[in-house]
Amino acid sequence: MHIAIAGNIGAGKTTLTKLLAKHYKWEAQLEDVVDNPYLDDFYNQMERWSFNLQVYFLNSRFRQVLQIRQSGKDIIQDRTIYEDAHIFAPNLHAMGLMTNRDFENYSSLFELMESLVQGPDLLIYLRSSIPNLVKQIHKRGRDYENSISIDYLSRLNERYEAWIHGYTKGKLVIIDVDNLDFVDNPEDLGQVINTIDAEIHGLF
Repeated sequence: MHIAIAGNIGAGKTTLTKLLAKHYKWEAQLEDVVDNPYLDDFYNQMERWSFNLQVYFLNSRFRQVLQIRQSGKDIIQDRTIYEDAHIFAPNLHAMGLMTNRDFENYSSLFELMESLVQGPDLLIYLRSSIPNLVKQIHKRGRDYENSISIDYLSRLNERYEAWIHGYTKGKLVIIDVDNLDFVDNPEDLGQVINTIDAEIHGLF
């Protein structure tokens, strides 16, 4: 079974991925942030490095999806291949931070990859307001994220909502995370698990 968690920067994807992996004894596939050679450069000079960064993420996630399907294990994935292509890359293009040529090249590559992979059995979307995202980003204190603007986060949020509204790849659970604290409040985590249980039982 392939479960994936989607959501904006700071929505709590990685945290929830780890908590659910532990609870269900699933294997966690986390986003490759530490080893990503482009992140620092990208946040310092978005226009120059946007294409490189997006291709790196696309390559990394395509490999992940192929491994997940081949493994035959129950795996929970932090962020999907679709978010790069439907949210991050088009947003950079719309903001003038990725050229038409690069965006067309990127989109063509994604379409090819998409034709070779299946969507997750269950997608969990973490919906968050901008103030909550900002709070969480500051709380974790990653240096390269200090320069992320509210405008950038708002644009991403709008694209997330549009993408989720038209999502047809499989089962979908939407969790509003603004008033949830699944780290320090076991009841909040329990509530999320109950919601997921109901959907998982429907998968079999």
